[in-house]
Amino acid sequence: MIPFRLIFEAGAPLWEQVVYAVRKAVVSGQMRPGDPFPSVRVLSAELKINPNTAHKVVTALLAEGLLEVHVGVGTVVAHLPPATRLERARLLKSEVEQLVVEAKRLGLELNDVQDALAGHWDRLRDREQETAPAGKRRP
Repeated sequence: MIPFRLIFEAGAPLWEQVVYAVRKAVVSGQMRPGDPFPSVRVLSAELKINPNTAHKVVTALLAEGLLEVHVGVGTVVAHLPPATRLERARLLKSEVEQLVVEAKRLGLELNDVQDALAGHWDRLRDREQETAPAGKRRP
């Protein structure tokens, strides 16, 4: 199973889209340091991409320092310093642009989008609280 979310879009090289998805998963905390990363074979099969493309993804992530290879363990997510708020915000740039364009197309106002976003945020926070271990739940 692939530990990150990815929807391929036309226009950008597949390997760059996969690298971005992994980068986003690591920075957002979806993939944590020490988590195993799929092999080239698994990545290729699960994403239905050419093995050479999958190899290029792993090579790029290793070069960026997002992944590490541990003898006897395999490829894992690297231990990185915490991402800055700006780095995390930058990951949302294309999604925010898509949201704004779609909202304008639908004739929504900024406050409509803010209300929808706040409602979604609250639902996700509540869901996180429900699934968090007892010692990590917020009041």
